[in-house]
Amino acid sequence: MVDSVTKRGKSYYVCQECGFAYETRELAQKCEEWCTKHHSCSLEITKHAVNISQ
Repeated sequence: MVDSVTKRGKSYYVCQECGFAYETRELAQKCEEWCTKHHSCSLEITKHAVNISQ
């Protein structure tokens, strides 16, 4: 289940497996499915991740 967080007034979606954040729920779900199945991250998916820690 993808988490939703709000930072600086904008919603982001976070993969529960690796913790990467995305601007769309679809990308976060794809990431989580990949992480769960392969126990690794996909470069094709994670290249869309955004930094929300700042």
